[in-house]
Amino acid sequence: MRLQCSLVLLIALSVGCAAAQESGKQAGYDFFYLVLQWPGSYCDTKQSCCYPRSGKPAADFGIHGLWPNRDDGSYPQNCNPDSAFDPSKVSDILSSLRSSWPTLACPTNDGLRFWAHEWEKHGTCAQNLFNEHGYFQAALRLRGQLRVLDALATAGISPDGGYYTMGAIKGAIQEGTGFAPHVDCNRDESGNSQLFQLYFCVHADASRFVECPVQPGGRPCGNRIEFPAF
Repeated sequence: MRLQCSLVLLIALSVGCAAAQESGKQAGYDFFYLVLQWPGSYCDTKQSCCYPRSGKPAADFGIHGLWPNRDDGSYPQNCNPDSAFDPSKVSDILSSLRSSWPTLACPTNDGLRFWAHEWEKHGTCAQNLFNEHGYFQAALRLRGQLRVLDALATAGISPDGGYYTMGAIKGAIQEGTGFAPHVDCNRDESGNSQLFQLYFCVHADASRFVECPVQPGGRPCGNRIEFPAF
């Protein structure tokens, strides 16, 4: 009897996952990118940055977004103009958004414009799966599973202004998280390539990380990458 129940549960879970993936395809996407951003690299540019009204964020990788994407590299956007961002719907997780999904844009602000942009451009394209609260909560949950900074520190890679190879960075993150991200770089004021964003791929039902079916575009990093302090 116990074995039969276990088999029923496994079948139900499999059917649920398959249904969520098929629902994603019908909604116009095949997987998600969870994009994390190093604040030190955002700020160490000619454009510079501004700290949010809540204060300087922690020196950790923050969320840039959770973006529905297609296997051919394209992506849906702005899918439901009638579903505008409503801060009241995320009032219970605002402190988590401020700490894990901070804005560094100028002028100084409270983050609401940034989160509105992410929900309206990207989140509305996954409303087959999430409401507004569920979208932000899913991104927070996924980011919490990675512990990227710890993975890098274990390999002796720290944000001290030093330079590291692409292989060392990706290898350390893969060892610590189980997945090698796509690494996106920007340039500091002197033109040096620096560690900026990490793209991790997430299953269409947002339940788990997967190997990326396609890599995003972006500026090449080279093999000498700065990890600036913040």
